[in-house]
Amino acid sequence: MSRPTGNIRLKSARVAAGYNSQQALADALTEAAKGLGIRGLAIGVRQVRRWESANPPWPQPDCQRVLTHMLGQDMESLGFTPPWEATTESPDRVRRNLITTTVAAVGLAAVPTQTALAVQPASVAADFTAVTRSHRRLYWSVAPATLYPSAAAHASLGCALLPETAGQTRKLIAAALSETWLLVGRIEFFDLREPDRASDTLLRALQAAGEADDPLLGAAVLAHTAFIPGWEGRRDDALERMVAARTYARRGQASAEFEAWLDAVEAECETRCGNSRTALNLIRHGEDTIAAGSHHPNPEWMDWFGPARLAAFKGNTQLKAGHVPQARATLLAVLDELSPGDAEQATVVLGDLAAAEAAAGNPGESCQYAIRALDQLAMTWYATGMDRVREVRKALAPWQHEPCVRELDDRLYSWSTTVSALAR
Repeated sequence: MSRPTGNIRLKSARVAAGYNSQQALADALTEAAKGLGIRGLAIGVRQVRRWESANPPWPQPDCQRVLTHMLGQDMESLGFTPPWEATTESPDRVRRNLITTTVAAVGLAAVPTQTALAVQPASVAADFTAVTRSHRRLYWSVAPATLYPSAAAHASLGCALLPETAGQTRKLIAAALSETWLLVGRIEFFDLREPDRASDTLLRALQAAGEADDPLLGAAVLAHTAFIPGWEGRRDDALERMVAARTYARRGQASAEFEAWLDAVEAECETRCGNSRTALNLIRHGEDTIAAGSHHPNPEWMDWFGPARLAAFKGNTQLKAGHVPQARATLLAVLDELSPGDAEQATVVLGDLAAAEAAAGNPGESCQYAIRALDQLAMTWYATGMDRVREVRKALAPWQHEPCVRELDDRLYSWSTTVSALAR
């Protein structure tokens, strides 16, 4: 069996970084040079072929900078022999030794660098992303509190893998890590009602999106962070984050539904801050945006929004604006359109319908919708849905001695419901 020849170290690092051909690496190096501020550097496939030969020439300084940046290893680790004598240490190696000695002398823990760790193969990106994709689907059927530890542990794995990858592999890992942190943050905010923890988690998601250089993921994370001040009535903070989210969305060529979702998020924040008219205008703009369409596709990970979800936002805003008949009609239409997999959203819509009937002076119908929401919550817990039911019960105070309201209280304060609410 013949042994492979040439610069195997560089070839292995290239493949591990996700560049399966010499041409792919050459193109990536040329593009990366622009990002590093190196003008006029064009690397062709012939140059890469020479570097992967049995006796590779020592690259020029600008090429060295781009190679080490893209592949995450120093020149010697990439199979290049420096032109100076073997007995003389290179300036970079002397500097590294000096830093290591100084850190050890003052008793600080050295931060592991990319070159000090094993380089993962390119296949690690597909493997890690596959688990992220599975968590995305499981969210719609598994109880969020059950899924939460697994998703958080997967994010920890991604943080450990990221320093061990480079190039395209590193970007793919970072994108999947950002999505995982986003899922964890959504569970913390919407399902577990822990906004402070969600704020920290979403910051990690934004950092990972930056590592992946994925502006759409960045826009999605920023829009989710707007919910936190928005629900607390801090309008200026929420709108500032929405401006940032829309800026990133423009860079990422957002789809029509993605842009409409941004309108819906901002409308939710405006509604929570008492600006229902502004919110309705935003939702109307979102409806027009979806109707106009776009040639940009939805990102694969955006599975939480569609026309029915936009209508649900609309129904809630109409309700808060006092447009009860319109809200009822909108919410009933949404309830008919929801799929079996939209259990969480169903609890919110049922809660809003209960609130609409209470506002219309129909306690019996209101209690029926609230009990249906509780039935769904018994199967799929959703803190936001429970909040809606509690708000309805407050609105039913004028009828609290009616049999229908007492029946709702029996359900709302049953052993299982009370324990579940306090435990979460």
